[in-house]
Amino acid sequence: MTGGEGYDVTDAVQERLRRWRLVLGGGPADGTGCALSGRDTGMDAALAALYGKGDKPPVGRTGRDRSAGLGGSAPSVARWLGDIRTYFPSSVVQVMQRDAIDRLGLATLLLEPEMLEAVEADVHLVGTLLSLNKAMPETTRETARAVVRKVVEDLEKRLATRTRATLIGALDRSARVSRPRHHDIDWNRTIAANLKNYLPEYRTVVPERLIGYGRASQSVKREVVLCVDQSGSMTASVVYASVFGAVLASMRSVSTRLVVFDTAVVDLTDQLDDPVDVLFGTQLGGGTDINRALAYCQSRITRPAETVVVLISDLYEGGIRDEMLKRVAAMKASGVQFVTLLALSDEGAPAYDREHAAALAALGAPAFACTPDLFPEVMAAAIEKRPLPIPDAV
Repeated sequence: MTGGEGYDVTDAVQERLRRWRLVLGGGPADGTGCALSGRDTGMDAALAALYGKGDKPPVGRTGRDRSAGLGGSAPSVARWLGDIRTYFPSSVVQVMQRDAIDRLGLATLLLEPEMLEAVEADVHLVGTLLSLNKAMPETTRETARAVVRKVVEDLEKRLATRTRATLIGALDRSARVSRPRHHDIDWNRTIAANLKNYLPEYRTVVPERLIGYGRASQSVKREVVLCVDQSGSMTASVVYASVFGAVLASMRSVSTRLVVFDTAVVDLTDQLDDPVDVLFGTQLGGGTDINRALAYCQSRITRPAETVVVLISDLYEGGIRDEMLKRVAAMKASGVQFVTLLALSDEGAPAYDREHAAALAALGAPAFACTPDLFPEVMAAAIEKRPLPIPDAV
């Protein structure tokens, strides 16, 4: 049976049945009646090892009806990791790895160097390794650092150039003056801004608005404080914040401070030249004391009008809520540009404290999730003191 333009309907139906067979996992009740062969057999086995049902408990757990079929040994898991990289694209491999870690308790096997060398590295794997940092034997630590460094370097390649270009533009615009002295006029920008005032009869442009270069005394160095919640739910945000912190620290026109917190506060600014050191200096998990963290950040601000504070947190406050809000209000009143990000990741907004988010929004610090690609624009807007590009404001 064929359709128009040489389209074979039978082949299309068979392909749909094949896909459903791979999804459903086979057995008499799957209803497809589709037999697999060749490469599909290996793909099905890899899927069944993670998502299939069986009698054996999954690795590291007991009392569940789902079995990985991976056994408890690192070699069998390493073979499975190799199989999924053979059968599936990288994006799917990363999802399956995360499922294996979450569903089958395979995190402890990542403490073995051979296992780390077999996995597909991504932001989520970095988070898992950081959570295992204290339990990691010395024989694994260097391999883990190499895995983390690869992810960090890939992120820097993706994000650094655009971040620097966007922020340099914002810093340049914020330094310009609107009433410059004659020798400070930027004639190229002034003419471009006044082309609508061109007088044909005089063949000239009337410069109603002058744009000047920022003088050295006016080009004040900006201060950026990244205050990052390192509770377990903020793993990806910690990774991205560390990378952005390193990028910002490399810019001469920006003074950058990176502070991470749970119930304690740790200043990692001295390690910003190497984001891998920053990440291994974090301690994922634990409680949250946002007020204490903001108190520390506030104590380090010397030029409020030139400072941007970025709080990255799901806002589940374990400290003193009212004091936290008073502190944010005081910083804003002093001239600080205050930005609240519920997450800095590709996944969107996590679960967060909506009451605290609404209270911050009422203070003029709306809380929203931010993707890494949007972050440079958010920072540029904060530096220029213009409205933030908010995708999902509270």
